[in-house]
Amino acid sequence: MAMPEDDIFTPHATRSRPPFGGAQARGKVIDQDGRELPDGLQHPGFEGFHFDFRNASASPFGNLTREQRLQRLEMIAKLLDVAFVVPGTNVRYGIDGLIGLIPVIGDLITTAISLWLVREARLLGAPWHITARMLANVAVDGVVGMVPVAGDAFDVMFRANIRNVRMLRRWLDKQPRL
Repeated sequence: MAMPEDDIFTPHATRSRPPFGGAQARGKVIDQDGRELPDGLQHPGFEGFHFDFRNASASPFGNLTREQRLQRLEMIAKLLDVAFVVPGTNVRYGIDGLIGLIPVIGDLITTAISLWLVREARLLGAPWHITARMLANVAVDGVVGMVPVAGDAFDVMFRANIRNVRMLRRWLDKQPRL
């Protein structure tokens, strides 16, 4: 039995859905057991609970102190470069080495993340000479990392992100506190 084409495609003009942020949904609310919930208070403990994503305090990236931002950079650098240990050895590697195993695309992805770390350092006030050295580390890591197998081994040993965050930390420690 074939379906009429009208059931498959509905032109935009005849759609009656409100846009996001428009009117509330009008259908029944059904719980995980298939029972219909009455209108009004669905969960008594959560009547005043809501998320406001327009407010910066609800964002995981907004209104962080300088120290919190630096800690976030350190955690990302550790995840990228030294999160795991090769069993039976002291060799540490991170997701940079794992994602880098995907030819070209993996190295582009990890280089983009490393560039984001440099951008964050710049937003923390790092001067041009620190930023230039960080960019040089990222460039070396990205270019050499594109070489199959040997580049991945280099990624594991060079640890550009850890170097960059340490360089930023040393520079920030020398700066007077305001």
